[in-house]
Amino acid sequence: MNEKVVHYPHYIGEEKLTNNEVINVEDKFENTPLATISRGSKTEIDKAVKVAKETFETIKLTPTERADLLVAAAQKFKERKEELAETIAREVGKVINDARGEVDRGIQTFLAAAEEGKRITGHTVPVEGQSGNENRMAFTIRQPVGVVAAITPFNFPFNLTAHKLAPALAAGNTIVLKPAEKTPLSAIKMVEILREVGFPAGYLNVVNGYGHEAGQHLLKHPDVNMYTFTGSPDIGRLIKSETGIRKVTLELGSNAPNIVHKDVENLSEIAQSCVQKGVIHNGQACISVQRVYVQEEVLDAFLEEAKNAAESLVVGDPMKDETQVGPMIDKKSAERIESWVNEAVEQGATVVSGGKREGSIYYPTVLTDVKPEMKVVCDEVFAPVIVVVPYKEFNDAIKQANDSRYGLQVGVFTSNIHLAMEAAKTLQFGGVIINDVSTFRADVMPYGGIKDSGVGKEGPKYAIEEMTDEKIIVLNNR
Repeated sequence: MNEKVVHYPHYIGEEKLTNNEVINVEDKFENTPLATISRGSKTEIDKAVKVAKETFETIKLTPTERADLLVAAAQKFKERKEELAETIAREVGKVINDARGEVDRGIQTFLAAAEEGKRITGHTVPVEGQSGNENRMAFTIRQPVGVVAAITPFNFPFNLTAHKLAPALAAGNTIVLKPAEKTPLSAIKMVEILREVGFPAGYLNVVNGYGHEAGQHLLKHPDVNMYTFTGSPDIGRLIKSETGIRKVTLELGSNAPNIVHKDVENLSEIAQSCVQKGVIHNGQACISVQRVYVQEEVLDAFLEEAKNAAESLVVGDPMKDETQVGPMIDKKSAERIESWVNEAVEQGATVVSGGKREGSIYYPTVLTDVKPEMKVVCDEVFAPVIVVVPYKEFNDAIKQANDSRYGLQVGVFTSNIHLAMEAAKTLQFGGVIINDVSTFRADVMPYGGIKDSGVGKEGPKYAIEEMTDEKIIVLNNR
């Protein structure tokens, strides 16, 4: 990485615009300046939406042209993988191996979107089956919605941006992107590459800034046709209230439970996986393992394995290949989870492993003897902390897992097909993962939650459906 602090402007059509005020982006481990971005306002939002709308109305790309450009961008990402991974590691604090994996996933997301963009279809409607319509034929087509506003989070600044931009472009939409102000750099580089490979500049517009400033103006703009957002439930609720009857896809918070039944054969492996996937990306992933309900007959063995797994993890500099857990997004976030854990301990929880903070780093932590009302149990920890809770009967574990305002994904471990089927039908989540942790996500699958975890689905095929309007065509053969 260049030692020089680089400034990133807004990208609006062919222009690169700057403001007098800037926002600092820091290296999250070194706590040193990494870059600056311009602080956007209503002026830049209005201009970006206007350019996006005019571009949508005047510059049309065919499905094959769009697909070819997405594939070309994916190839560029592959060529610049190490640069992009280093950017992610520094701006997020994510360990370098996880950052490389994020770039790989972003590449696959683009390739999948390119394929799906070539097979956007409607369906026939058998209107002639009703008396009086014998001379008619009907079918539907899907068309792009227009201007898509994409608001992206800090934790996966590359792949979650890919999940918004790639399907939107594949469907033929234009975009105004407001990346997270703490981690905008990899998203900006993605846009630069998309423009470099040949997407017209007005297809991809970036306005940097704070959510309560630039983001708020974006929500109120009447010429935005759809909003796609990943972030907190509170902001998601605001977006839904501000956007009226326009389309929204909201990927919000989670509190991912995992159920480990006594009949599993590989308890040691499962315990290690629960810990590792609870702290991967420094615990800052919506589907990170948080609550683990373990059948009481295997609880002690599970806790011993979990303790060993947590204490074997390498914590420190995210730029080192051997590091497995790095800093959280900022010191404030680390102090927050420290206070939550300390509060839980004061209320009777037991620290099996971890429970300490150094600056922005919070060590992998396993807690037990917790109560349902503790923050570490009922709220979203978004930190490298898991809680282990015993249960007697499988139905009791189902009830406890469902006892949450969130419903994104859940993991269930059992060798009993009947229990697996019961879990699949009764767990109130957008995704039920059998014999794997809640953290599993293939980027092509429909991904999205219920309750306070959001509305709509991501995954290229499903996002394209969200980002297109279905229109019915009726032919009357008089």
